[in-house]
Amino acid sequence: MKQTLVIGSSVVDVIVNIPHLPVTGEDIHISKQSRSLGGCAYLTSDILRHFSAPYSLCTAVGGGIYGNFVLEKLKERDVQVYVRRPDEENGCCYCMVEEGGERTFIVDHGVEYTFYESYLENIQTETIDSVYICGLEIEEYTGMNIIKYLKKHPEYEIYFSPSPRIMKIDSNRIEEVLKLHPIVHLNEKEILEFTGANSIVVGARRLFEKTQRPVIVTLGDKGSYCFDGERDLYATPVKTTVVDTIGAGDSHLGAVIAARRFGLSFGQAIEAANYISAAVVAKEGGLLEEKDFKNAVNKMPAKLQEKFMVQV
Repeated sequence: MKQTLVIGSSVVDVIVNIPHLPVTGEDIHISKQSRSLGGCAYLTSDILRHFSAPYSLCTAVGGGIYGNFVLEKLKERDVQVYVRRPDEENGCCYCMVEEGGERTFIVDHGVEYTFYESYLENIQTETIDSVYICGLEIEEYTGMNIIKYLKKHPEYEIYFSPSPRIMKIDSNRIEEVLKLHPIVHLNEKEILEFTGANSIVVGARRLFEKTQRPVIVTLGDKGSYCFDGERDLYATPVKTTVVDTIGAGDSHLGAVIAARRFGLSFGQAIEAANYISAAVVAKEGGLLEEKDFKNAVNKMPAKLQEKFMVQV
């Protein structure tokens, strides 16, 4: 089986639980603080790992207290580290989680958001048939390196997560990415802002005109949606209790990539992904432990479970 190349960050999520976001001059007390391994690319790749879907994580692990934390946690989860740059600082993400579970990010970007083709020297690139990329890395000063690399490989299936900063990314870079015909995965707010549409259906069609590939939209407690070029596909939400929404979109996309790897249709893929993201938001942080993952898979309809070659 071919593999997915996941390009992007592995960071420390510093999770700070607060009653609400403070306003200027306000003094509030936190209720809890913790640290977890995060980063959009890493969280996406970890779902592939859970599904035993072949992948390589191309992330630069830096130095400093955050880099050492990332390195330790990656080793604990048996993730191969291909790029180690201890002389450059690894960054972190301060995740402000309000009552109700909504999160706001304050991010310190480090070396983990960079990409050079030399990072792939120890990865079996001849086995790659699909690639995950995130808008956070495209926005960085090395972002064009990713685009140039992908232009060399038109045979790759590209999954693109623009990130909440979709409107901050240089428009020319976004257009270059869309010319690569990626499967775009984003949330309702992002697609409406980016396309200027008044509905996800119209927005998805506008994006499809540019990419000619399916467009997937997560809808929170309303489930998820996909326009595959012909049909509007909806997947009903999975009932859950929201602790925080960190990693919800990343885990959803990771599950979609895994589902497609195992031959599921796009409609089936977004349905299966809803179960995984529901499990993620039901716990603190963006990581699923093995027990959480197995429970999520066991809740899926049998028709979906049998599609995955996973021992649950």
